[in-house]
Amino acid sequence: MQTGPVVQKEIPVKRGFYLKRAFTGTTWIHGLSVHIGADGQIARTACDDNPEALALIAGPVVPGITNLHSHAFQYAMAGLTEARCDPNDTFWSWRNMMYHFALRLSPEDQTAVAAKLYLECLKRGFTGVAEFHYIHNAPDGSPYACAEEMSLATLLAAQQTGIQLTLLPVFYAHSDFGGQPPTDTQRRFVTSLDGFARMLDDLSAPCNEQGVVLGVAAHSLRAVSEDELTKLCELHADLAPGAPIHIHVAEQKAEVKASLAHSGQRPVERLFDLADVNQNWCLIHATHMTAAETQMVARSGATVGLCPLTEANLGDGVFNGRDYLDSGGYFGIGTDSNVCTDPFAELQMLEYSQRLVTGRRAVLASSDHPSTGQNLAAGAAIGGGRAAGRATGMIAAGYSADFVELAEDHSGTYDRLSDSAVFDYRIFAQGARTVGDVVVGGSLVLDAGRHAEEDKINQAFRSSMDRLCRGF
Repeated sequence: MQTGPVVQKEIPVKRGFYLKRAFTGTTWIHGLSVHIGADGQIARTACDDNPEALALIAGPVVPGITNLHSHAFQYAMAGLTEARCDPNDTFWSWRNMMYHFALRLSPEDQTAVAAKLYLECLKRGFTGVAEFHYIHNAPDGSPYACAEEMSLATLLAAQQTGIQLTLLPVFYAHSDFGGQPPTDTQRRFVTSLDGFARMLDDLSAPCNEQGVVLGVAAHSLRAVSEDELTKLCELHADLAPGAPIHIHVAEQKAEVKASLAHSGQRPVERLFDLADVNQNWCLIHATHMTAAETQMVARSGATVGLCPLTEANLGDGVFNGRDYLDSGGYFGIGTDSNVCTDPFAELQMLEYSQRLVTGRRAVLASSDHPSTGQNLAAGAAIGGGRAAGRATGMIAAGYSADFVELAEDHSGTYDRLSDSAVFDYRIFAQGARTVGDVVVGGSLVLDAGRHAEEDKINQAFRSSMDRLCRGF
């Protein structure tokens, strides 16, 4: 696959930014100079350090958040699966519709849809994405001549937009626990371990060239046998030691029930028996955990990948957020099925779900950090970086220069807010979620909320949607 040039607006010769008002990840600073190295990392910061020589960003600036769980192709079907097809409509009926949609997608569609999704993520405040990518094969189930064709299509989308990408090719082999054979509708996802290893090896060079973090994912304990999970962990240790490794786990009550029937253990409990779960791991959803499992995950150093709006959309359930945070656990935010591309809306849903379950307010604030919004945003920024294998989530030396200007909503509200109220307003006040300048890896990818290539990206997306949605 041919890849085009990276489309980014380079930092001015001034080689840095002056942030009039910035949240560093731990504290607010008024008048922060950020000097950026050639590698896109923050070389140093200083207060009122010759600001006239730097590019000014006037609105409140916050660390970018990494979208730690995305299935990009599902952005094209967002909003198209809301008609009831069964009196007992559940995640499992939605999944069948998703399979049907996945069979239509070409590599060109993957690029167009992913680029549009990544553009919208940038426009809402994400600066990075971890793509949980499991469409590998041609529509008939046969491998492409270039087995990593669909992954390369995703790399091109990231290149077009300038978002920081962590690519997570997904190993997928079975339809259910016990090594059940895959269904015909899963034919685009299935690979052998040898084929998967070759794919990872072939992706190494293009990922390195583009600055993409290459990790590994097991789809779930349903789709990967226990022996295969062991071999996948060995493959990860050989080919990508220290890189992220992700897995869907304990998303649905039916999954927990099936796991108990198969092994006598719940999914999270079983995963910890099968693998050395540590800080490289991201457990996606982990919705249905016991108190013991919650503490086990928190102690491991793994990150839980929460996708509150998708989890609500699919009727998954509510994560036990308060107990997990009290146990010292890391979390991040993902868009999953991409019914929403806004990290702050995801954080709002996370907090509101806790309120509905507990009957209390400000559930995910803490005594040290009483601002619910700031506590959530700071945690999601750090957790997203951990899950993506990147030093992101802080505006500080040694971190990637990824930050977002919270644009005014024409009312001048931010100017009147105390620092402690900025994130609360951003997350819990509707209509206050536009962005201005967005800097990723030291490059200005959105200038006053506008991407240099967005007209081309939008046109390619419309062309793909004309075909993909026909008769859906």
